[in-house]
Amino acid sequence: MLSPLLFFALLFFYAAQGLQFNHIEEDTEFVNADSKYGSLWPLPQKVNFSSVSFKLSGSTFRIVDAKESSAGASCAVLQNAYRRYFDYIFDGAKKQWAGKRTRSGASELGELQVWITSPDSECDAYPSVSTDESYELIVDQPVAVLKAPKVWGALHGLETFSQLVYKDEFGSRNINATTISDFPRFAHRGILLDTSRHFLPIKVILANLETMAMNKINVFHWHIVDDPSFPYLSKTFPQLSQKGAYHPYTHVYTPADVKMIIEFARLRGIRVIPEFDTPGHTLSWGGGQPDLLTPCYSGSSPSGTFGPVNPILNTTYDFMTQFFKEISSVFPDAYVHLGGDEVDFTCWKSNPDIQAFMKQQGFGDDFTKLESFYIQRLLDIVGQTNKGYMIWQEVFDNGVKLKPDTIIHVWKGNQQQYQNEMAQITSAGYHTLLSTPWYLNYISYGQDWHNHYKADPQDFQGTDKQKELVIGGEACLWGEYIDATNLTPRLWPRASAVAERLWSAKDVKDLNDAYSRLSLHRCRMVERGIPAEPLFTGFCPHEYKGI
Repeated sequence: MLSPLLFFALLFFYAAQGLQFNHIEEDTEFVNADSKYGSLWPLPQKVNFSSVSFKLSGSTFRIVDAKESSAGASCAVLQNAYRRYFDYIFDGAKKQWAGKRTRSGASELGELQVWITSPDSECDAYPSVSTDESYELIVDQPVAVLKAPKVWGALHGLETFSQLVYKDEFGSRNINATTISDFPRFAHRGILLDTSRHFLPIKVILANLETMAMNKINVFHWHIVDDPSFPYLSKTFPQLSQKGAYHPYTHVYTPADVKMIIEFARLRGIRVIPEFDTPGHTLSWGGGQPDLLTPCYSGSSPSGTFGPVNPILNTTYDFMTQFFKEISSVFPDAYVHLGGDEVDFTCWKSNPDIQAFMKQQGFGDDFTKLESFYIQRLLDIVGQTNKGYMIWQEVFDNGVKLKPDTIIHVWKGNQQQYQNEMAQITSAGYHTLLSTPWYLNYISYGQDWHNHYKADPQDFQGTDKQKELVIGGEACLWGEYIDATNLTPRLWPRASAVAERLWSAKDVKDLNDAYSRLSLHRCRMVERGIPAEPLFTGFCPHEYKGI
């Protein structure tokens, strides 16, 4: 329970910050109430506050490795994070970080000691679906201590620590004595960004990776290519982007760009899972790889247009073998997303060679069997690279034989339909993740974030064993109407609602409490330079300055 002293201290803090949320229209679901958890987002599993507070000074406070820690000064993941969060806490006071340290006063907190408790800190590793992201944080004198089995949990603990720091009426930074024990509810908490329909500059991707870390999102699902453009610059097949990108030099991701994005993400505990969707959504592939796409026919003559990948040619599978061999070496994550959704059969139906192949194989007029034929061979190819794969739900729906470790991505239907789909997938023994209720490219006037907040990936009819097969979910931001000008405000803080649903305990559902914390969290993101859109009327102490 929160003590009365701390409750009024928090109220005083909010008033000092100038945060006002007292004008809320009658048709909203929220009331004017401050959360006892302040601005913590996503809400940790267990939080205990004390009314005792300590000051923090940029000239005395340090984030350091605990003597017992298995990670030392050579751990780039932690050393980068220490500097990053010091800057966040002290508004970018880099000179103070490098300056001479003076002795802290009796009421000051002088250190945050970070203790990696496992012999293998994973400092040089990449996060994975089985990563331990738990941590414990104790803020007290003489020092605060952050314990985590692996560096990934420590990163989340540093974010939580930074969220506990607040300014008093004189501008001094303070933090209350606090004990937190925390871990994510789901292992896979992702955001999909689409870089084909509109090219996203590197700095926009990096800024959103930074924001993902602020929200404890741990997967960047990179939908890197699609029908409109092929911006991935392949070493093996450079003609794909040469012919398929919007511009072969200014609108491509070079090998160095990809490497930088992967490392930037790793330093923030974020996995990068690329998606190369086939056999549909591949029109941009055709210019750089002759005979890859199916020629469409008008009557008995070619129409000059092309459809999905041609599944009847051996050259198709020779190409895919070489291409995914490269992809498996460029992207270190254990999984690659292979798509498999929305295949339009019209072109296949028009092609006489495809028709003859269908007859030879005994497929009749069922083109889902032809799609399955292609997908099955592709999965075998990718399986030989020792990668696991994720696929959209249509592949499962069409009865393709899948490896036991396949992750099936649900995106279709209304609530009842996707709940039935989740039940069917888990009943078959496969792992799954949900995106259907979290298509953030769909917007509406007003506070649509609470609909995202209410959705739960385990909300379907099934056994406990089935629900354990749900590894999480992803918020998707498809790029038809999104580029660098509007991506970030459309994504945040709406994606933050998804982040809490996937991190916090299942019973964390209070919309009033969430509104209070999310409003403050949104202002924190704005203060850190992120143009997160407002939830409702009001203002932030540090408004977004723009460019």
